[in-house]
Amino acid sequence: MARICVLLCICLSPLRAQTGPLGGLDEYVARAMQTFDVPGAAVAVVQNGEVALAKGYGVRRMGEPARVDEHTLFGIGSNTKAFTTAALAMLVDEGKLNWDDPVIAHLEWFQMYDPYVTHEITIRDLLTHRSGMGLGEGDLLFFPPSTYTRDEILRKLRFMKPASSFRSHYAYDNLLYLAAGQIVPTVTGQQWEDFVRERIFGPLGMTDSNTSVASYRPGDNFATPHSEVEGKLTPLEPARIDNTAPAGAINSSASDMAKWASVQLNGGAIPGSERKRLFSERQGKEMWSPQTILPVSDPPSALAALHTDFAAYGLGWVLREYRGHKMVGHTGCRATCRKSH
Repeated sequence: MARICVLLCICLSPLRAQTGPLGGLDEYVARAMQTFDVPGAAVAVVQNGEVALAKGYGVRRMGEPARVDEHTLFGIGSNTKAFTTAALAMLVDEGKLNWDDPVIAHLEWFQMYDPYVTHEITIRDLLTHRSGMGLGEGDLLFFPPSTYTRDEILRKLRFMKPASSFRSHYAYDNLLYLAAGQIVPTVTGQQWEDFVRERIFGPLGMTDSNTSVASYRPGDNFATPHSEVEGKLTPLEPARIDNTAPAGAINSSASDMAKWASVQLNGGAIPGSERKRLFSERQGKEMWSPQTILPVSDPPSALAALHTDFAAYGLGWVLREYRGHKMVGHTGCRATCRKSH
């Protein structure tokens, strides 16, 4: 069984010749960067359990000389959600909770707009974008950055009218991932970020990664966000979203994300560590199993190759088919895993 995982963090270095399966990758990345007008990128490839490539391209900040390398930190955005589900999976393995526990069994004060939903919503529901909330409901409570605490944000859920009935539609949200993250301290006594650092970053050797841009200092190896402002690509200050960290605040590097991809592709077993696991194979399969069906439509003719016969959301992962292969990934900073048999 061959497995390959590609991590692409879009944010020109001199191109070097490549041969073998990765031949032409430098040129491909250069074209992508030019097409999407980005100053820097980091790429990692994991193949057959080994890191085949981890390198950077371009610069960390437009107009400055510091170059991106495999240790440059990028905000991985909603790829953070898979770390939150992995943390919960570890607690399921330890018998401290179950995916189908009612949320109020762990957060007694938790309340949605509909009392029925408050009573019935489970941890699994928090992770699968099927609560009935509208797309991005409540995001303005944390972005642009706010001073609300995590619990203050969650206590406002009771005022958010649903856009659809419970468990009937997919609508992407962040606030319920915050709720999922808040279950961690309730069950373990550790804050979400402490648990992630101690139980995930540490065992995997993810020494570059952190859970907040607050740790950045001038001269640190991190990629500056950029966006088009009045028609011109412009550097922006990194947004601090600590109050919704479990939904999207992790910063990581291509080198570290290769380690994360490796343990995912290895079913939770830590490569190179005899008998050590982050989570069980059973929980790995559960996180990669369809939970909420996603609508499928035909892509534009120019992108016809992206046609898929199924799409679903798992537990912190988007699942789809591509040319007969199961694809497991997420947007944010983009991480995509391809598993072929």
